[in-house]
Amino acid sequence: MALKVDLIVTQGTLATIAARGVSPTIPIVFAVAGDPLQAKLVASLGRHGGNVTGFAVLGAEMTAKRMEVLREVVRGVVRIAALWNRSNPSSEPEWKETEGAAKALGIQLQSMQVTDPGNLAAAFASLSGVGAQGIIVLSDSMLFSQRIQIAQLSVQNQLPGIAWTREFSESGLLMVYGPNVADMHRRAATYVHKIFTGAKPADLPVEQPTKFELLINLKTAKVLGLTIPPTLLVRADEVIE
Repeated sequence: MALKVDLIVTQGTLATIAARGVSPTIPIVFAVAGDPLQAKLVASLGRHGGNVTGFAVLGAEMTAKRMEVLREVVRGVVRIAALWNRSNPSSEPEWKETEGAAKALGIQLQSMQVTDPGNLAAAFASLSGVGAQGIIVLSDSMLFSQRIQIAQLSVQNQLPGIAWTREFSESGLLMVYGPNVADMHRRAATYVHKIFTGAKPADLPVEQPTKFELLINLKTAKVLGLTIPPTLLVRADEVIE
C-alpha cells in the first residue's frame, strides 16, 4: 500500500485475505487459492463485482480421487489419516469432503490437525496408536512449505502419502494428484495483462484448473515396500525413479 502499487498478485487463500484486508479497491489476482466462496473472497465465481479474482483449486472436489488412488496402491486399506490446517479457511470444506469420500469408500478417517510446523513430528507419532495405513495431505500453504519434512515423516512412519501438487512427490512423498499449479500461474499472468489493458477484476470470472496430473515416486515406493500397479503407472503423468 505504501508503494502505491497498481495490482497485487497472491498465492494462497490466507495471502489473498490479507491483501484484500488492506485495500478494497486495488485489483488483486490470486494465482492459486482454495475455495474463494467459502473464504468470502468473492460473492460468486462469475461476475462477482469485487476487486478480487483469479484461479481457484477448489481442492474439496479432488480429495475423493486422491483417496481412490491411494487405495489402489495400499491394498486392503481401512484407515487413512488426513493432515490439514484448520486455521486455513479453505481447509474446513476440504476436510468435510474428505470425510464424505472416506465414508463412501468404506474407509475410516483420522483427523490430523497441525497449525504449527513444529508439531508435525508429534502429529505423525500420534498416529502409531490408531492404525493408520496411509495419509492424505489437504491443500494448505503452510503444509506446502513443510513438504520435505512431511515426506520424510511419512516414510519414517511407514505411511504412504498423497498430496495435491507435484512438489510433494519431488520432495519424496509417494504420490500426487492435482492441478498443474505452474499452469495456473501462467494463466494468472493473462489476468494481470487484461487488467493492465483495461479490464476490471469484477468482470473476470474466477476460473478453475484445466490441467491435472498424477505423479508417482518409485524411490519412495521401494523404501515403503510397495508395488505400484502397472495400470496406475500407465496413467501417471510422471514417474520419479
